[in-house]
Amino acid sequence: MRFTFEPAQVMALLRSRIVGQDAALAQVEGLLKVVKADIGERDRPLSVNLFMGPTGVGKTEIVRLLAQALHGRSDGFCRIDMHTLAQEHYAAALTGAPPGYVGSKEGISLFNSELIQGTYSRPGIVLFDELEKASKEVVRSLLGILENGQLTLAGGTRTLDFRNSLIFMTSNIGAQQARRHRQRFAQGWRRVVRGFVRDEAAVLEEALHGHFEPEFLNRIDRILMFEPIDIQWLDALLDVELGKLNQRLAAQQRRLSVDAQAKAWLCRQHDARFGARALTRRLRVELEPALAECLLQSGARHLIATVRNAGLVVEPESTGRWDPITV
Repeated sequence: MRFTFEPAQVMALLRSRIVGQDAALAQVEGLLKVVKADIGERDRPLSVNLFMGPTGVGKTEIVRLLAQALHGRSDGFCRIDMHTLAQEHYAAALTGAPPGYVGSKEGISLFNSELIQGTYSRPGIVLFDELEKASKEVVRSLLGILENGQLTLAGGTRTLDFRNSLIFMTSNIGAQQARRHRQRFAQGWRRVVRGFVRDEAAVLEEALHGHFEPEFLNRIDRILMFEPIDIQWLDALLDVELGKLNQRLAAQQRRLSVDAQAKAWLCRQHDARFGARALTRRLRVELEPALAECLLQSGARHLIATVRNAGLVVEPESTGRWDPITV
């Protein structure tokens, strides 16, 4: 087997950082095992996957973690932000300028061929982020990539090879409709009839087929539906974010503990519409300023965050002599 990564080790990293997405992670594990076994078709990409779901649920984060696990760095993949390709003529940014136009001979493209092709023992990774925001002409330009794993630039001077690539696409199309559908049947008499009407997956599928053409969807191996980050996942998500913060503090030989009151404070009034990003933003706005001021005023290495007088405070864990900072 030419690929040297171990699916179990990759999945251990993903499951330690992604919460509330067991079904999606199970499918990711399956695709990694197929790639590791090297039994896929030789004339198309290793895997083509579409991640669907609301913002802040881990779609893009999974790709970053895969790059970290496979290539040792979280930016080790070719990312195309599709919202920047909203006009039809932007298709040239992917396929290159046609003959006679500036850049046609140079074969200029947004694609990074090194990150696309990977190496003999490590697959390349490509992410088309926010797919639904690109123009239909841009999406059509991907058909050749998804079908035979190659893209000959319009100038004819270069051919990009995606046959050693894992291709991921993300989209939150239909997420708002699914959320309204969930809220509508979450309470009152509608809960009784919920089992007799279409579910959220059907709402997402309808939005998906209404936006993308069948010949495009037919070239996708897996369409993974991501769940919203509900209140039940906040504690686990907060532990993940605090773990990342402590990794950064470890470079200064410091450690932060957060008591139960502070955790409840940070998780208060969670808005499921914004997913994990809302909690991450709260840590940046409320916890990190208090932590920074404590670090600047105190030489203590062990710190603790708690709640006092309806505010978040950070102070040295070992002594109470330092005056805490309140935010």
